[in-house]
Order: sequence, then structure tokens, then C-alpha cells
Amino acid sequence: MGIFGRKDHDTPAATTDAAVNPDLAALTGEYTIDPAHSTIGFVARHAMVTNVKGSFQDFTGTLQLDGPDPAKSTATLDVVMDSITTGNADRDGHLKSSDFFKTDEFPTMTFRTTGTEALGGDDYRITGDLTILGTTKPLTIDLEFNGAATDPFGNQRVGFEGKAEILRSEWGLTWNAALETGGVLVSDKIKLNFDISAIRNAA
Repeated sequence: MGIFGRKDHDTPAATTDAAVNPDLAALTGEYTIDPAHSTIGFVARHAMVTNVKGSFQDFTGTLQLDGPDPAKSTATLDVVMDSITTGNADRDGHLKSSDFFKTDEFPTMTFRTTGTEALGGDDYRITGDLTILGTTKPLTIDLEFNGAATDPFGNQRVGFEGKAEILRSEWGLTWNAALETGGVLVSDKIKLNFDISAIRNAA
């Protein structure tokens, strides 16, 4: 099954020997994430009835791709927590406060890969260490390779789309408020989404 629920009954279950997308196999080198064309986003359940979406506007990262052997590929990501936005200034201020991210004390969220696996076709899985509020826990991200292209400015680009889920309480993000009708104001489960465009560095 692909990361977006696709099923291919003619394809055997992915293994560590899964075939690598030939387009990605040709791409080996270091790439820098382009924040102007990338999104680091999240979704939280609010008041048990709706979803609130947000993103981070300021981040940097690199991809070290080994196309023929994806297990050797690595990624880094550094996110400026004060750049969080949900479209509401009061809510953004609360998220930056001591109730949540304590951005004055912990200005950066980081991710460093510890493993990469090809699942077959365009699907990949990376594992790594996610650090929030000074706490480091493992995170698994399922990725889909969206392709490679040379843009009008001569930049060699690659694109990936990814999804993951975390329990925010595992990183010490425990603030909440009870609802009169039962339940809590903010879900513990947070959905993460990544749309990444990265540019190959000059040799």
C-alpha cells in the first residue's frame, strides 16, 4: 500500500530489496531545501469537531541523496519555531508561549535521519530523531517521490511529499482544556505534512 492508501494487488509487499524508481536512482548528490517552494505543515483537531491547519514559514534543510542505494541517503531539517502560523495571531501567540513551544527558550525544532528505506515504486520511508522542547524522540515519515526537473533558471530540482503522525505529549506538549461536553480542546495526535522541493548544490 502506498502512503496515500493506494493498493496494488499485483505488486508484492515491499521489502528492503524493493525496486528503486529509476528517475530517483539517477539522482545522487547534495540538495538544499528551497523554503520558497516547500511547506512544513501540521493539522490538529480542535474542540473535537474540526481541524486547525498550520505551518512554519522559516526553515532550512538538506538532502544527501544516494539514488542507487537509498539506505545511504540522509536528510536534515531545522525549523524556526517563532515562524509558526495558523492564520490567527492570538492562537499563534499562544502556541509560541510557555503553554506550548516556549519559543524564547527553545527557538528551533530539528530532525535528523537515522535510516532510509525504499518501499518500491515512488514510495520511501525515513526514520530519524525529532527534537522539540529539548526532547528527542524517533519519528517515521512516509514519502512519495514526486519527480525531478530542471527549472527555467537551470536549477536541478527534486520533489517529495510526506506524511507522519505524532503524539505531542511525547515531546512535553501537554497543555489542554476540558470541554463542557466532554473531551479536550486540542488533540494529542498531530498530523504532519511535508511538501519538499530541493535544489541540487553545485559540484
